[in-house]
Amino acid sequence: MFLTISTTGTPERPATDLGFLLHKHPEKAQTFSTSHGTAHVFYPEASAERCTAALLLEVDSVALVRRGKGKGRGGAPDAALAQYVNDRPYAASSLLSVAMSTVFKSALGGACRAMPERAEQSLPLRIEVPALPARGGVELVQKLFGPLGWTSVQAVAVPLDEEFPEWGDSRYVQLVLEGEMRLADALRQLYVLLPVLDDAKHYWVAPDEVDKLLRAGEGWLAEHPEQKLITSRYLSRRWGLTRQAMERLELVRLAESDDLDVASVDNAVDETKDTEEKPVPLAEQRRAAILEALRAAGAGRVLDLGCGQGQLVQALLKDVAFTEIVGVDVSMRALTIASRRLKLDRMGERQASRVTLQQGSLTYTDKRLKGYDAAVLSEVIEHLDLPRLPALEYAVFGSARPRTVLVTTPNVEYNVRWETLPAGHARHGDHRFEWTRAEFRQWAEEVGQRHGYEVVFVPVGPDDPEVGPPTQMAVFTVNAAEETKNATHGTKKEAKAA
Repeated sequence: MFLTISTTGTPERPATDLGFLLHKHPEKAQTFSTSHGTAHVFYPEASAERCTAALLLEVDSVALVRRGKGKGRGGAPDAALAQYVNDRPYAASSLLSVAMSTVFKSALGGACRAMPERAEQSLPLRIEVPALPARGGVELVQKLFGPLGWTSVQAVAVPLDEEFPEWGDSRYVQLVLEGEMRLADALRQLYVLLPVLDDAKHYWVAPDEVDKLLRAGEGWLAEHPEQKLITSRYLSRRWGLTRQAMERLELVRLAESDDLDVASVDNAVDETKDTEEKPVPLAEQRRAAILEALRAAGAGRVLDLGCGQGQLVQALLKDVAFTEIVGVDVSMRALTIASRRLKLDRMGERQASRVTLQQGSLTYTDKRLKGYDAAVLSEVIEHLDLPRLPALEYAVFGSARPRTVLVTTPNVEYNVRWETLPAGHARHGDHRFEWTRAEFRQWAEEVGQRHGYEVVFVPVGPDDPEVGPPTQMAVFTVNAAEETKNATHGTKKEAKAA
């Protein structure tokens, strides 16, 4: 089992810098023990103009059988002969990936104390893997490596027997990658994609494999067009782990699209305490006011946008008048807590059919959110930066366009009544703004005018004569003229289609 990594250089930047980046001296041949064999690192050539590092893995077939205990390709209990007659010593697979992570651990992490700036730079690389099992053939190799920035991806199918070409090709390919790339990025891609192409692993895939995948896939996997296939194969088609990885990758994609850190996007849950306001029953009063407004609007199908830990969804489920409830949040941690709170895994079939939890960003249009009676944005808008509000406005009022929209937000004027809240501080560390009653009224009325909604304002909590209520709620309803126009337009479209 063999691969080589080559680079070229100049007198100012000699190719032998590769030895520093791999943490392996070009003048030495080194040997490392792995759990399933012995790895050798040596340099067939090492000069200022060109340097090649080779990784050779000698597999201990007996150790593979003993340690594998029937797991992985060629180790199934009903295929005893395959334990001893197989391609493991010769073809690149998950065994080579594990050897890479052992031998080139620092290089995979992009660490190089001797040349930190060189580790961050792209190198002219040529990587060769003489025998690579590829379930999917040359076409799949191109699909996996093609979008990753390589100048050239050469995958040549190995014939079953050169003397009998009519037998066709084997499932093995000779792979050559060429291009300008950071060494760490190239190694991470190989670490993930070698077992993906083999479509098998020699060890049991545990939940920690999701973290390994996301670490190695940082910077390229979230946007890869074959993300689903890569994730599923890497995790040995374990559905639960694959779903978990896909959800976390979607969070990464959403964060990158807004140029934000993942932690700042997935911050709907305070891990040190429950975010529901236990000392003051304002959260309960807020839910009661929302439920009352939804019943008054005659809503049956309701969206809870920014559902957080699912408190409102739980309250809606208790009333059979609400026939369909969809909770949407960008935070997977919040949705996981909501699922546990609702006991979705133990809920009866009829009750479970009424509720759906789904991940989504409220600043992007989503066709899944169209056609509902009402949408609730409860304590959500203040968590967005002000420049992002127009995007949320269009996604909810312009695209999803439910008949009724309820928006609640803190009234900053009431903050002086909170004895434990320091002057000038927001109620929550993640609040990007808190509006006065006049500011909220101005925003809501302008939104209504732009999108054809009438709006009324409802106080939530004790209505202080000087500073107003602690929470302010706007109830948006599509005005009659707009609803008639939309209905007429819809009828014309249906008639035209007929």
